[in-house]
Amino acid sequence: MGHGRQRAVDTRAVTPTGGEPLGVGIVGGGFMATVHARAARAARARLVGVVGSSPSRGAQAADVLGIERAYDSLEALLAEPEVDVVHITTPNALHAEQTEAALAAGKHVVCEKPLATSVSDAERLVQASVGRIGTVPFVYRFHPLVREARARIAAGEAGRVLSVQGSYLQDWLLSADDDNWRVDAAVGGRSRAFADIGSHLVDLIEFVTGDRVARVAASARTFIKTRAQHSQVETEDAVSVTLETEGGAIGTLLVSQLAPGRKNRLHLEIAGAAESIAFDQEQPETLWVGRRAGSLLVPRDADQLAPDAARLVMTPAGHPQGYQDAFNAFVADSYAAIAGAAPDGLPRFEDGLRAVRITEAVMDAAASGTWKEI
Repeated sequence: MGHGRQRAVDTRAVTPTGGEPLGVGIVGGGFMATVHARAARAARARLVGVVGSSPSRGAQAADVLGIERAYDSLEALLAEPEVDVVHITTPNALHAEQTEAALAAGKHVVCEKPLATSVSDAERLVQASVGRIGTVPFVYRFHPLVREARARIAAGEAGRVLSVQGSYLQDWLLSADDDNWRVDAAVGGRSRAFADIGSHLVDLIEFVTGDRVARVAASARTFIKTRAQHSQVETEDAVSVTLETEGGAIGTLLVSQLAPGRKNRLHLEIAGAAESIAFDQEQPETLWVGRRAGSLLVPRDADQLAPDAARLVMTPAGHPQGYQDAFNAFVADSYAAIAGAAPDGLPRFEDGLRAVRITEAVMDAAASGTWKEI
């Protein structure tokens, strides 16, 4: 069982026409660049080049990440003919301009979310990507048990979806001494907590249920208004959202970066007429299926999962599989799409645009105190 499924997973990392490894360029040299570089290497791509916020930062990133060469500018990286796909891992406000430049240079693009900090910019990038592959790392879709939840709902096992409750909680900005570029609206965009992590939560809701959020009401709070390097902070620390879906379900969400003890706790529970399904990203080895009688825990065991979930099982059951594995699978599917495949569930620029629209609606609802249609 394990060996056969492992071979199936590996073949998703398809090389471009002619059999040469895909040439990868990375823009940015921080934490997410490290995650992207690991995933590109796992997909057997060639790490051709990187550009940092300065030539020295770029050189440092190339050395640390094992990338062939550091380029002094984005223009120089994009002029490199051996770069086929560009990964954008820079601060949010730079995404639209850098992605547009990469597309204009004929490159495929993997752009960190948010795709852009405004709906108009995101719409423009969707149009500019026609004829190219553009993907956004909503990587929690690539946990096998998220796919299992999606398959159960699609097959009707849960029955009609009645309600949704979810949360995404972190504590890394809990203190006024904690600071990051994301708190600055000029760099990170109008929304911080929701754009950064709430977008993952809503993407999962729509992906797993196959239903779309129709309208939202929200409350946003900035509890810490002065931080170590930023005064007059305006981006939100936490958001609560009430939602209704096109299919008639109702739901509540809580997103916070000030939740003591919570490191990266994305929790989603969907109640159907027949059963509930709950996924916890910090405990991704089991899926809870709740029933009036006979609730159960479904393990991440390929022999017990739907085919689309089983294909993402990269280690035998009992050997934990987590975030980097999900990211690796997302990048492998992105590269397979570049090679001409059509992987199911791959989050593309259209999904990035959807997330920007929902984020704007949530922030508008919080500012106005009224429901906002999406």
